[in-house]
Amino acid sequence: MKIVTVVGARPQFVKASVVSAALKPVCTEVLVHTGQHYDRNMSDVFFEELAIPRPAYNLGVGSGSHGHQTGEMLMKIEDVILEEKPDVMLVYGDTNSTLAGALAASKLHIPVAHVEAGLRSYNMRMPEEQNRVLTDHISKWLFCPTQTAADNLKKEGVTAGVSVCGDVMLDSVLHFLQVAKSNPSKTDVFAQLGIEPKNYRLATLHRAETTDGGIDAIIAIFQAFEQLPQLVVLPIHPRTRPLAEKAIVQCGFRNIKLIDPVGYLEMLLLTSNACQVMTDSGGLQKEAWFMKVPCITLRGETEWVETLKGNWNVLSALTTEDIYNKAMHTVVDEAAHEQMPFGDGNASQKIADVLSREMGAVRP
Repeated sequence: MKIVTVVGARPQFVKASVVSAALKPVCTEVLVHTGQHYDRNMSDVFFEELAIPRPAYNLGVGSGSHGHQTGEMLMKIEDVILEEKPDVMLVYGDTNSTLAGALAASKLHIPVAHVEAGLRSYNMRMPEEQNRVLTDHISKWLFCPTQTAADNLKKEGVTAGVSVCGDVMLDSVLHFLQVAKSNPSKTDVFAQLGIEPKNYRLATLHRAETTDGGIDAIIAIFQAFEQLPQLVVLPIHPRTRPLAEKAIVQCGFRNIKLIDPVGYLEMLLLTSNACQVMTDSGGLQKEAWFMKVPCITLRGETEWVETLKGNWNVLSALTTEDIYNKAMHTVVDEAAHEQMPFGDGNASQKIADVLSREMGAVRP
């Protein structure tokens, strides 16, 4: 069995690290990096830290409008498929890389396996929602992280090939958090940043609906951060950096510490030791939940509805007042965290077992 795996963004590198390890004994895997995330801090460092084999193909697509980026990926991935002639196309999540890989394979009659299938925010203005819905409807194997995701697919008439395998990100967190804690060069991140564990809040901002509001939207968010009693540490996404730096200079904010994007191991340590997470990221909401860190999601909806139980994750409008009130006054229910809707930490192996059983573990 030969599998072509398409990745392009840092959450996909993390997911691929654990799934590829499970697939290694049963197939030949050809890793394709679209270049959607191309900055070293957003890309190369992840391959180094997570011991992911270097991609066989780096398409170097880079940034651009959604249509331009997806179209260029589609053409280049098609060339890879024609060259490699895989048995399966494996894609992750909901990025433009996900959709481009799925479309290219589907049009060449290569069956698609979608890891993290069935997630829905029901906001079709989100590019991620468009990508995940379209990918699900052309996939042969749909690996759902939760029962809720499988139920979402059933509502859309998709039942064949659906497996509730658990969340591969839980596999990753369970493994790599221990790796991070045992690595002195990673645990030194607190001293390097001049912060103390549990005495800071961790924030990320990168989604288009956050940054499309321009400098005024960022200022409104930062005004809430400025009022909080703990320092807000903000690893800054390249898309957000110009607006964030301009807002800080323009308004003189002093409670926000912008830092360069960090590697996955440092990010796990920063997340697990924060007193609170504030983010517009889907993955970080969930990682905070895994590590029992309260989270404020700076969006009007979430695809990870399971995290909302017991106020461990709370949605906030992008207004100064709502962000501040949610951050300061949300109380979590410890008992609500006792149930684990995201599986048992063996999702990667279950995915490998399904593909091996369906396709046959015969190397080409």
